[in-house]
Amino acid sequence: MAQISVNNLTFNYEGSFDDIFENVSFSIDTNWRLGFIGRNGKGKTTFLNLLLGKYEYKGSIDTSTVFDYFPYQIMEYQMQLPASEFIEELKTGCELWRVICELTELGEDAQILYRPYQTLSHGERTKVLLAVLFSGDNDFLLIDEPTNHLDKEAREIVKKYLASKKGFILVSHDRDLLDACTDHCLVLNRSTIEVQSGNFSVWWENKQRKDQFVQAENEKHQKEIQKLRQAAARTSQWADQNERTKIGYDPIKEHDRFLDTRAYIGAKTKKMQSRVKQMEKRISREIEEKEGLLQDIENPVDLKLVQLSHHKSTLVNIKDYGLRYADAEYPVFTGLTFGINKGDRIALIGKNGCGKSTFIKMILQKSGLTGNNISVLENGVCETVSGLKISYVGQAATNLKGDIDTYCKEHDLNKSLFCSILRQLDFERVQFLKNMDEYSEGQKKKVLIATSLLKPAHLYIWDEPLNYIDVFSRMQIEKLLLTYEPTMLFVEHDVRFCEKIANKRIEL
Repeated sequence: MAQISVNNLTFNYEGSFDDIFENVSFSIDTNWRLGFIGRNGKGKTTFLNLLLGKYEYKGSIDTSTVFDYFPYQIMEYQMQLPASEFIEELKTGCELWRVICELTELGEDAQILYRPYQTLSHGERTKVLLAVLFSGDNDFLLIDEPTNHLDKEAREIVKKYLASKKGFILVSHDRDLLDACTDHCLVLNRSTIEVQSGNFSVWWENKQRKDQFVQAENEKHQKEIQKLRQAAARTSQWADQNERTKIGYDPIKEHDRFLDTRAYIGAKTKKMQSRVKQMEKRISREIEEKEGLLQDIENPVDLKLVQLSHHKSTLVNIKDYGLRYADAEYPVFTGLTFGINKGDRIALIGKNGCGKSTFIKMILQKSGLTGNNISVLENGVCETVSGLKISYVGQAATNLKGDIDTYCKEHDLNKSLFCSILRQLDFERVQFLKNMDEYSEGQKKKVLIATSLLKPAHLYIWDEPLNYIDVFSRMQIEKLLLTYEPTMLFVEHDVRFCEKIANKRIEL
């Protein structure tokens, strides 16, 4: 057991407009299973890289611990080789027999270590890399979003595996995974950093209570400030009126006034002015106490969506449908029958490689959204209604380049509306000055979602939209979909998202 002490950490990327961290201090224990939570672009992956010593920074990070990071970077030449031939290049001193033992815990056969790495599925690759990661001794492990692109079954296996381990930081936006695998939380709030005991649900419940208390305190301070200002204004007005009575008076009405009355009026005015100054000091104290109260409040703006209405009730008709790749011996799937009707929110479920994305691309092709460039053979019926407009979010956001202006022109988007949606998804204004290839993966995905929301459509097709998206934005998107109830077909492996959003499920 060891401590990792971070003291007055300050860091920003060269040429960047803003600091990622500024005078940050906290301590964590290397025996913890630590969930790392924060908005996209707040610096989670950056902090892991600082622990690894990849960047120079101000302040100090004190520890005797050795760190190791997931996912390992796989070189192009390694993709052609079986993992058994390059695992020691990934982790110095890694022994094959220990990797095999870890794979057994992950429910995977050791034979995958002897197949070319490029032939492995996403789930198999993740299991190999996790097995290598946990095959060492006394390392503190930095695990960055291990379940992206994994199907439900693979996620369950990884979840159970990580729950049996300890001594790691887990960056993830999957609430189910964080609840099952962590016993502490390291949270990057809007303006502060906190370390708290418990899993995600414990932290979230505490945060909601804290936010309610803070908002109540803020309202109390606002009311007190308003009362003091009103009282100060009244007293100041009385003092001015009183001061004006020093010179000149009506001898009939004020027959008992003497020469020394002027001094009395002056003293009374001075006393009133003193009371005003005391009130102003109290107002300053109240404002000072109020400052910073709301700095970490998460109060996301409600998103909006404009859905088109089609005159047909069934938008897509699938009957006894099957797909087979042109060079494959066996079909990807067969006998698929269902319809996408108005108001349906259909979760498309299945293991990695079962054809979900290919099926989606065939629907897009039928509606004319993509060209006829998919080399697959079809049988059965897959037809869309005429005039169907689809708004699509794909898995990959790697091709985003250039600035916001160029992107909006290329996609025929209203720039002010587009930036407004990104602001609602917690983009800071400084991000609009950057090129998109500088965005984090989560920020890139938000660009795709904002684009989809700006394009009115009859049908929304989203393929793994939540990969890399932070927890708060996931809740924001859930609220949007439950409010507007658009017709949707989506692929998503976030268990809680599917439970809330889907009103139908189709399994391949």
